[in-house]
Amino acid sequence: MKAVTQALLRLLALLLLGLVALQLYFAGRIALMNLLDPQSTSFQRSEIWRLASEKQQVLWTQQWVDLPAISKQLQRAVIASEDASFAEHAGVDWDAMEKAWERNQKAEAQLARQSARAPAGRPAPPAKIVGGSTITQQLAKNLFLSGERNFIRKGQELALTLMLEALLSKQRLLEIYLNNVEWGEGVFGAQAAARYYFRVDAARLSANQAARLAVMLPAPKRFEKRPASPYLLSRAATIEARMGAVDLP
Repeated sequence: MKAVTQALLRLLALLLLGLVALQLYFAGRIALMNLLDPQSTSFQRSEIWRLASEKQQVLWTQQWVDLPAISKQLQRAVIASEDASFAEHAGVDWDAMEKAWERNQKAEAQLARQSARAPAGRPAPPAKIVGGSTITQQLAKNLFLSGERNFIRKGQELALTLMLEALLSKQRLLEIYLNNVEWGEGVFGAQAAARYYFRVDAARLSANQAARLAVMLPAPKRFEKRPASPYLLSRAATIEARMGAVDLP
């Protein structure tokens, strides 16, 4: 019995040591981002693999530009659309997460009622899941993690988010995010998106163009098919009206 207990304790110690080593590895990579621009993200590498395996070709557009070369209109639009308190929070907006959880609970309850009333054999549409992630949380996930949804991955996302906030400035976080976020299939970063949709550089985006790009972020592949849909234009007008109140970091 004693030997078994000692073996379990050694295994636990090794697991903890491995976990600490992994966090130090992530912290080192994040610290280097103060000096070096990330060459790719985990999400981008998974997209390259998907495109190569499904379509046997990889059409890719991305060009890094420094934050001053990205329109302040786009910076404000993305913050207004994705994370209004970006300049103030420490990585996690707990209020937004609580509200998102409540909305998701209501959506799931509504789906359950619809399923109970639906004719046998006819599946109900999936519940619309609303996210409460901040820009920093999105960046942590895209840079380092897979698309899986479980408590372990969420815990690692939280740890990475706190590291990003501790080791990088808000300006640098926004710069990395805007240069790597997806804006369509194989379209990554503000410069590529500005050229692809509006034939201008990221520095020359107007307020309306910036708002339209910001609205696309939750589902870029879907909006890419209809970049001037009534919903997108209506939502963009709302975001454009909010942009003046956004404080840039």
